[in-house]
Amino acid sequence: MHILLTRPLEDCKEMIIKFQSLGHVVSHLPLIRIESLKHDVLNYSDFKGIIFSSANAIKFLDIKNLDKKINCFCVGNVTEKKARKVGFQKTYSAEGNVNNLKELILQNFNYKEGKLLYVSGELITGDLDQELVNEGYKIKRIINYRASPITQFNQNFISKLKLNMPEIVYIYSQNSALSFLNILKNYQLESLWMNTNLMCISEKTSSILNEIKWKKIFLFNPGEEEYLLYKI
Repeated sequence: MHILLTRPLEDCKEMIIKFQSLGHVVSHLPLIRIESLKHDVLNYSDFKGIIFSSANAIKFLDIKNLDKKINCFCVGNVTEKKARKVGFQKTYSAEGNVNNLKELILQNFNYKEGKLLYVSGELITGDLDQELVNEGYKIKRIINYRASPITQFNQNFISKLKLNMPEIVYIYSQNSALSFLNILKNYQLESLWMNTNLMCISEKTSSILNEIKWKKIFLFNPGEEEYLLYKI
């Protein structure tokens, strides 16, 4: 099977190796570039819990003075794995869904325990911080990275892609979906996906690509990529 992965290489290199080991052909077309952003200087002692919207939120946060025993709420398994890798001990995973993340916090952290730090990218799905405020929580959100679209690609890669269209493509965010749609239009690829299954992180993400004709569209949570191979 030919699979197209679209995350930055550092976020999907393990998956590339895994899929190749299973005998699949893997192409890599990164759609966004992740850039760090400056944010307020933090006094970590002010917070009794921390929320990460993605693994990138962890990557671009200076955590050397942060208590790794703090309650650490992660949007999904990939983010939790990153949190564990850098030393967080008390982690919770919402399995890739922001609504589930809210419920996870409500169930495991009483607002009377203290203030929460919410670390995220520039664009997020939903208003988690405001929803938690409405529930009585004190929360500070900082934005420590942004995702910028990649617009120029090697023409040789595009030509090869046209000759061997993938059976599956994975899209991980609304930003990525917008970037992908622009690429399809700029390189005249819109009409070539009728035999391709589109795998998207959410309905909002997939709706951006609805004008393209796909074989099927599936929704998934990060960590389910290999499982999806057996659904088509």
